[in-house]
Amino acid sequence: MDLHVTVMVVAGMAVLLMAILPRLAPRYAVSTPLMVLAFGFVVFALPSSLPEIDPIAHGDVTEYLTEFAVIVALTGAGLKLDRPVGWQRWRSTWILLGITMPLTIGMAFLLGWLAIGLAPAAALLVAAAIAPTDPVLAADVQVGPPGEGAEHEGRVGFALTSEAGLNDGLAFPFTNAAIAMVVAESTAYDWFADWLIVDVMWRLGAGIAGGLLVGYVFGRLLFGNLRLTRYTDGLVALASTLVSYGAVEAVGGYGFLAVFVAAYMIRDSERDHEEHRSMHRFIEQVEHLALVAVLILIAGAVSDGILDALTPAAVVAAFAIVLVVRPLAGLPVLAAREFESRAQGLTVACFGIRGIGSLYYLAYGLNHAEFEQAELLWATVVLVVLISVVLHGVTSTWVMRRVEPQKFDDGDQDGEFGAGPYPSNA
Repeated sequence: MDLHVTVMVVAGMAVLLMAILPRLAPRYAVSTPLMVLAFGFVVFALPSSLPEIDPIAHGDVTEYLTEFAVIVALTGAGLKLDRPVGWQRWRSTWILLGITMPLTIGMAFLLGWLAIGLAPAAALLVAAAIAPTDPVLAADVQVGPPGEGAEHEGRVGFALTSEAGLNDGLAFPFTNAAIAMVVAESTAYDWFADWLIVDVMWRLGAGIAGGLLVGYVFGRLLFGNLRLTRYTDGLVALASTLVSYGAVEAVGGYGFLAVFVAAYMIRDSERDHEEHRSMHRFIEQVEHLALVAVLILIAGAVSDGILDALTPAAVVAAFAIVLVVRPLAGLPVLAAREFESRAQGLTVACFGIRGIGSLYYLAYGLNHAEFEQAELLWATVVLVVLISVVLHGVTSTWVMRRVEPQKFDDGDQDGEFGAGPYPSNA
């Protein structure tokens, strides 16, 4: 069978799986991404003409594909948050961003440097890559579609959704610090001051400001005098994603941060409008396609030997990142005191799912600087993602049924990324 015909058949079957699996996944307490990943392994285990999947050789394609998957997921996360911004209302989020994330980066950096034996810059790149909770793969433990906040925006779901929406942008300063460290080795320039002023202050500020501006403009277009909601079924949401990301990146800001802020601003423009559900549903469909592509390519890369570079120390470190580092770093969120039980707080601490965002940051870093041991970096990060997908994929539904049972009380929900008692979009 010709290559393009094989790709067509595999892509069609994968999309079909994404259409039906979300309805089956809650029944079997297994996440949709885990099932799609298993499908990918089956596909690449069969005799076929599929090409070798090498994210190092095709770094640009890897970066751009994962980039698109993340920004679409960030729009979906911003659109489905019903809770207004506030210091107390979002207290768990601020703790996850201000304490949990830096602790995660710090502990992962030490593992990479001291345990795996990576150079400091490479260890920092890995630490920054695995730090964010993934907005694509973490949806099983996030809030439901827009408008369900009064009944379904559980404390666990809100904390993990808002964290996933914001911490992708906040991982960038550490990624750029790792790049600057590599560049400084060959140019001998003092990178720290530039990094602090440009990569931290300017780019974070531009990301937030740009997102607010684009979100305000699109909110007015949708719900103001023009009332574009009469003519569109979600395309404006995709337009806001691309415009906010591209415009902010063009001025040197963090586009990931801008996309989430813009989506939340659109959601905040007219909270009770039914178009929010329509936009969210459309964005989820686009997210499905990107997620299918990335998961199958991950399976292909593993089948083609991307994990061959692993060392025993790297394997231990990867398991430690998922099983020890994130849970320990997440414990301060218990101080938020907005959880009904310690079980809910512990769930937030443990379910910092690593995924497609981690692959993006690693690809971005390797495309912008010459890091040593690139094969080992890829092997380590991919293993972290696989462990997270499998572990959280088989436990998320079971855990969420126990810590937030109200999400499962209303029976089958209609559509969205997942259908069934609890939306299961990743």
